[in-house]
Amino acid sequence: MRTLLVTGTAGSGRSSVAAATALAAAREGHRTLVLSADREDGLGAALGAATGPGGAEAAPGLDARRVDPGARFRAEVFALQHRAGPALDAFGARRLDEEELTELPGAEEFALLGALREAAAGPYDLIVADLPSADRALELLALPERLRRYLERVLPQERQAARALRPVLAQLAGVPMPAQWLFGAAARWAEHLSAVQALIQAPGTAVRLVAEPGPAGAEAICGARLGLALHGLAVESLVANRTVPERSAGSADPWLASLAAQQAKTLAEWEADGGPAVHRVPHLGHDPRGGDDLAALGLPAPAEAGPSAPRIVDRLADDGVLVWHLPLPGAVREELDLVRKGDELLVTAGRFRRILDLPAALRRCTVAGAGLREGELCVRFAPDPDLWPRGT
Repeated sequence: MRTLLVTGTAGSGRSSVAAATALAAAREGHRTLVLSADREDGLGAALGAATGPGGAEAAPGLDARRVDPGARFRAEVFALQHRAGPALDAFGARRLDEEELTELPGAEEFALLGALREAAAGPYDLIVADLPSADRALELLALPERLRRYLERVLPQERQAARALRPVLAQLAGVPMPAQWLFGAAARWAEHLSAVQALIQAPGTAVRLVAEPGPAGAEAICGARLGLALHGLAVESLVANRTVPERSAGSADPWLASLAAQQAKTLAEWEADGGPAVHRVPHLGHDPRGGDDLAALGLPAPAEAGPSAPRIVDRLADDGVLVWHLPLPGAVREELDLVRKGDELLVTAGRFRRILDLPAALRRCTVAGAGLREGELCVRFAPDPDLWPRGT
């Protein structure tokens, strides 16, 4: 099973690209699901068929589903109230009714992650996820790893203390203590986050970026590629959406000629930088509606993406170091920062930041230097003699 995450600049036609990609895959014989959490149902508009939480067959071999964040939020709250019922009653807490519940900020992101996990267990060869714009999508994709880290840091110590003190506290307070259900809920969330993180970082998961070629689109795509790479996500291809014919550069209309020239310049830069494949999608003169319009976009089914995970190069024999290579396309040397903290490496690249767990071999080393070369951050690790005796 493979997963393709479609994101890009705001208003660039991400839903149309997701729909066209999913349709192309289905027509090649791949059992495909396309997912969205868009409240306006842009995905359904592109497919020419309304979507909903139950899903619908948009074409032979293609299912389309739109997540309902409100319903998922209410279900989670009611489940929590049910598990915590005795403790809530003992403390005199007033339970929430269904009509009182309105989802909180972030409910949409959690709902989409949950739907992705559920879909991965289904009968599909390919899942295409229509994600929010790139900045929100990056936050969404980083969320499982961040939350898992918080749980793993806080939960073990609190779980041990709660188990030891729970009988004493219950006798002193005269009420049932909530530790058991609370830590049980945290453990369930940890399992859920682990599964979602594994799906996002799986070798079969890749990203298709969408933008209209031009100065603003180029800047946004550069930042998105850097953020995705830092979080270990491979960009399968770049979709240059709503392109005008090259001959428009000679148009008598100054606006059209200027637009065509800007697009041509950006497309030449994208196609020459050695990055992901670029798909040129023509401007249809209207928003795509239905299978014929989607087919006219000419988008292929997703291809295999190149490696994006960090790799270790053994240079012990030549230079006495191990070199950890982290792909960071578009990174600027002056905006990079590294901090070693125990078995973790804190990497900051521009406005993006990630805490990376060091591989076992590097935990026994000290950082000997770092450099940025051809879109890769190369961190040199020298074996610590106290932890890595000679001859091992």
